[in-house]
Amino acid sequence: MKKVAFHTLGCKLNFAETSAIKRQFSDYGYEIVGFNDHADIYVVNTCSVTQDANRDCRKTVRKALRTNPEAFVAVVGCYAQLEPEEIANIAGVDLVLGADYKFDLFELAGQIEKKDNTVIHHSDVNEAVDFHHSFSSNDRTRAFLKVQDGCDYKCAFCTIPLARGKSRSPEISEVLAQARKVIDEGYKEIVLTGVNVGDFGKQTGETFFELLQQLDRLEGLNRIRISSIEPNLLSNEIIDFVADSRCIQPHFHMPLQSGSDEVLKLMRRRYRSELYRQRVERIRSIMPDACIGVDVITGHPGESDELFKNSFDFIDSLPVSYLHVFTYSERPNTKAAEMKDVVPVSERRSRTHKLRRLSDKKRYEFDSNFSGETRPVLFEDYEKDGFILGWTDNYIRVALPYDSSLANTIVPCRLIERTTDGYFHGAPQTEIYQSQPETEMEYAG
Repeated sequence: MKKVAFHTLGCKLNFAETSAIKRQFSDYGYEIVGFNDHADIYVVNTCSVTQDANRDCRKTVRKALRTNPEAFVAVVGCYAQLEPEEIANIAGVDLVLGADYKFDLFELAGQIEKKDNTVIHHSDVNEAVDFHHSFSSNDRTRAFLKVQDGCDYKCAFCTIPLARGKSRSPEISEVLAQARKVIDEGYKEIVLTGVNVGDFGKQTGETFFELLQQLDRLEGLNRIRISSIEPNLLSNEIIDFVADSRCIQPHFHMPLQSGSDEVLKLMRRRYRSELYRQRVERIRSIMPDACIGVDVITGHPGESDELFKNSFDFIDSLPVSYLHVFTYSERPNTKAAEMKDVVPVSERRSRTHKLRRLSDKKRYEFDSNFSGETRPVLFEDYEKDGFILGWTDNYIRVALPYDSSLANTIVPCRLIERTTDGYFHGAPQTEIYQSQPETEMEYAG
């Protein structure tokens, strides 16, 4: 039996798609092994978000070939779409597949033997029009379900439309069928993922709101999370529905990118700071316990010291829970790469550091609000430092002394003490709930 190993760079959507490719190999009798193990085939699924894409790809390929110099190496994904020739020049790469070919890896690899010359399958990204279903999980607790791909937005800093093509999504009935497969495999939580999930349904005349309504009715599903949604697509209708939902969790992740309207305009974002504030305030008014995460980019061209301060002060004033902070990185063929008023890299990193400190402060303040309360926790199927870890409904990390029977169960836990590692020590309050929807539990906080 031949062995195949996978390594994924980038977002949860990439992880979901890697899992779909894994299943193809598994169906043909290949043994899936870890990337550190000796394998006959190594598959690298790449990301294109930062200028480190080339370095990360080369590093990963070298790691595979150190383990087995005779292995067949295939590189797929966003970076493979953007820079196929550059990847082909990496020593040891046998196959490069662009956006429209990555799910045909098994067929295109042929006899899966080392090549004298790298084979490239690549086409214009606009030819990537099909939607490929996929879902992934790092354990048997939370599944990341792909519901949308591609993007029609033209943000100045972003290569994703160039790497993945136009926005596309399946019909709601197809998503429900995939969700039932996830439930049948024993997962308790589904995280809806995509490039721009709020754009769901453009081709079919359906909407993301309608998708949420249908998923909320699925029998056997305990939890749904929305991985990320643009603020201009997070309607009051969706917010109100989540507040009354059976299983959609009180957790929103909304990209902001900058709190300065001038920078948002340079970025070609489709909203301004006032709309973002309105969304946050709406969530807080009807779901005061909700967790709200924010994406921010520092050092975009044109972000002066004053505009960064405006952005920092705006974010500081928002009742949000944490930040994901990214340092701006020049990407070829983007509008931002052509702009003047470039921010020095050292200053970008300094701003990133400041915002990450703000994130730590907001995360601590948010978590501390729930000290002493009891909330439902879904525990994951692995051990860390003698503890089993899980997430509350509103995305607070909780740890209990390791007990394998807790894995993939939802347990009401009292939050006792928050550690410097960013999680609460908890105390179980009742019997373990194997499948009971958490809306039926009583909070004892």
